[in-house]
Amino acid sequence: MSLSDPAGRPYTVLVVDDSAFMRKVISDILSRGDEFRVIGTARNGNDALRKVHKLNPDLVTMDVEMPELDGLSALGYIMSETPRPVVMLSAYTTERAEATMRALDYGAVDFIAKPSGTISPDLAKVADQLLDALRAAAAANLAAVPVRMPRRPLPDLPPAPPRSARAAGGEPSDVAVAIAASTGGPRALAEVIPRIRNPLGAAVLVVQHMPPNFTRTLAERLDGMGGLSVGEAEDGEPVRRDHVYLAPGDFHMRVVREGGEVRIALDQEPAVWGVRPAADPLFHSVAEVYGARSVGVVLTGMGRDGADGLRAIREAGGGALAQDRATAVIWGMPQAAAEWAELVLPLDRVPEEIASAVDARPIPLAGSG
Repeated sequence: MSLSDPAGRPYTVLVVDDSAFMRKVISDILSRGDEFRVIGTARNGNDALRKVHKLNPDLVTMDVEMPELDGLSALGYIMSETPRPVVMLSAYTTERAEATMRALDYGAVDFIAKPSGTISPDLAKVADQLLDALRAAAAANLAAVPVRMPRRPLPDLPPAPPRSARAAGGEPSDVAVAIAASTGGPRALAEVIPRIRNPLGAAVLVVQHMPPNFTRTLAERLDGMGGLSVGEAEDGEPVRRDHVYLAPGDFHMRVVREGGEVRIALDQEPAVWGVRPAADPLFHSVAEVYGARSVGVVLTGMGRDGADGLRAIREAGGGALAQDRATAVIWGMPQAAAEWAELVLPLDRVPEEIASAVDARPIPLAGSG
């Protein structure tokens, strides 16, 4: 169920961090307006559990790394005993990215990367992102976030093979599937990508709103789950059939045709809808390059990124899918895209419908691009 509107009052927030300095910085950010009210702070996971039961906050911000009981374990207890939306705060490092991915597995709605480490005096740089994440968390559909307890952790995934080894094979793709996801997206992608038919007969290009380091870790985790090969996209690499290309954090991803071959193009042009990577640039380029042999898919997320691009794909004769409200953590993006979707469907049907949409694309004429 979604968090109910708290009768016009600010959403109450419990701030959990082992650093007194960080607790104050986060509290000050949340106190700037009248949307949120810090109802209490906690210095570690054990303290957080006591105060969640005592104060019953609407929302929780949770540091990942803390003494006594870390953020992952505390998150697991919260989501199993007294579920509520939790936003994790993680150091902006590759090492912390895996723990953050696990937090999303365990039920966190979203995360914010601290700009400069565990104690991050410049957290104000991402203040707007933190506020946006809490707004999304307040609207989250917790029924779409099944609990996975860290007391019974998921197995470690094997390291991904080098990107060059994964990209070495594969024929140029006549069909492209473009997927957009934001809040709740990593879990949704983990349900969709490994279950897509293999071979699919198409390339899959994914934009997940996420900062650098974290996109690489997400790609490696998805690649380790089996199915289609998954990798973080590289500028200039050819687009091959039966490969999944994940846009790297802080880069827009497009496809371009060069000398008869379609390649990945990455750039750092201004953010679209406040994010980079954004799905609309990808979707528009897929519509332009692949036309009727394109498929667009919009999954969970706040805002409307992907809706304009899905319209472009439909107008080019391509297929279009959107996730339904019941299974989306946040229905903002798929709701905005639903007007242009051929099907609005639950998450567990998305992989088979992607395959059906690929099969329905027109066969290219001999010698055509």
